[in-house]
Amino acid sequence: MRSDDVKSGYVRAPNRSLIRSLGITQGEMEKPFIGIANSWNTIVPGHTHLRVLAERVREGISAGGGVPFEFNTIGICDGIAMGHEGMRYSLPSRDNIADSVELMVQAHRFDALVCLCTCDKIVPGMLMAAARCNIPAIVITGGNMLPGYKDGCELSLIDVFEGVGKVAAGKMTEEELTELESCAMPGCGSCQGLYTANTMACMTEAMGMSLPGCAAIPAVESAKLRIAYESGVRSVELVQEDIRPRDIITLESMKNAVRVDVALGGSTNTVLHLMAIAKEAGVSLSLDDFNKISDEVPHICSMQPGGPHSMQALYRAGGIPAVFSQIKGYLSDVGTVSGKSVYDIVKTVRSIDESVIRSPQDPFHAGGGLRILKGTLAPDGAVIKSAAVNESMWVHKGPARVFDGEKEAMDAIMARSINEDDVIIIRYEGPKGGPGMPEMLSPTSALMGLGYTRVALVTDGRFSGGTRGPCIGHVAPEAAKGGPIGLVREGDLIDINLFERRLDLDVEPDILDERRKKLIPKEKELSGVLARYARLVGQADSGAVSK
Repeated sequence: MRSDDVKSGYVRAPNRSLIRSLGITQGEMEKPFIGIANSWNTIVPGHTHLRVLAERVREGISAGGGVPFEFNTIGICDGIAMGHEGMRYSLPSRDNIADSVELMVQAHRFDALVCLCTCDKIVPGMLMAAARCNIPAIVITGGNMLPGYKDGCELSLIDVFEGVGKVAAGKMTEEELTELESCAMPGCGSCQGLYTANTMACMTEAMGMSLPGCAAIPAVESAKLRIAYESGVRSVELVQEDIRPRDIITLESMKNAVRVDVALGGSTNTVLHLMAIAKEAGVSLSLDDFNKISDEVPHICSMQPGGPHSMQALYRAGGIPAVFSQIKGYLSDVGTVSGKSVYDIVKTVRSIDESVIRSPQDPFHAGGGLRILKGTLAPDGAVIKSAAVNESMWVHKGPARVFDGEKEAMDAIMARSINEDDVIIIRYEGPKGGPGMPEMLSPTSALMGLGYTRVALVTDGRFSGGTRGPCIGHVAPEAAKGGPIGLVREGDLIDINLFERRLDLDVEPDILDERRKKLIPKEKELSGVLARYARLVGQADSGAVSK
């Protein structure tokens, strides 16, 4: 056992003395030491209940014959951070979380790791740490929030964001918006639709790193307590069986995750996070893999924000095991932390609600729900949630409206100075230029709330998983690295073709060459975390991983 490094032999008497001061008995000293990385806090709705789940994990570890040791990581709520300077700190927190878990695991020589997490950057951060440390590990995602409810309609956070645009358009009063915000989010858990947090929960289960069914269980269901206990028990068995994350996180399991992703029509952020996890696991996943898989696997679940179904509906329809069952013919039969293979899990499925999880023969769209675009505006790629785009906008050409930052664009949108058919360009919001690649749910939601139907938005930053409409993010290279998005000028024509997966700047090459000679990328005065992050971070097409 790794923990022998701190507890075995007479030379470790000082180390054992400190461990004994915790109340650890001689019998426990001989058992596996299991670390619990818990992102509990009282500011993030998805995390406020994790302390209760952690108790069940501890009980499971003890029952399984291990000794639990719990420690904490940070966790940022993207919804609270959205639309202001705080959003620049969200993506950098992913590296902080991975680093903090690695530090605790390696310093204290845990024999296994249980990751207890819920929201956007926390889940991938912990998966990155698990792959990096490569000791037996299992992940428990905390579960989704129940839908809000008002006037006979289910609600989610996106209704509130889009309500801001409705107030600006005179379609809703501020008093009505206050009523909406008061009942849209009824309690603990990650936001209700297939936004980034819930998509990452699904990806974790799909790649085999959490127990079957874990991803879709709502936060308040007793089933979540049971699976927390079972995960604790299983963590000790993983030590005994010497099953490690890199045994689970392989190219084929990562491709399974992408297959589930495109079948669900998940958040564009998963491209960024899956690439980063693959890098830590030594797996050669590429942007081309996303497009190849999207060509093969149909979009079979119409989930919020582009469709009507919440995560609660996915849970009641059978969850990820039911999705596995429907797309079994596309999946690789690889192992999972449960000890069961993917096909073994499929055999346990008893019923599927096909009004929510359709068969591949009757999909919502023939192609998968995510697409990677390339072209003269994005030579290294960009990403769009095609499942959330009206088909009338799959081919679009319009004049560029150029903004060097989200705030400028938001001001223009709220002032109604944007016209139908415009293509809004928001640049200098990439990994380095933002820095931190902030999500832009506020501009996209404002466009929807104001009633725009034919406006596209293109950025080197990111979009929230709650974004819907023709919104293209992760443009690489970014403006701060001299990418073509930094050469766009007001009125240039932008060509978008989702069928052909193209994103082009319709300007002659010689004109662009002249602009490039004069281009001096904008830089911001930075300090602290953001200065270090901007100096070290890579581009979006490789997962925005710090070098």
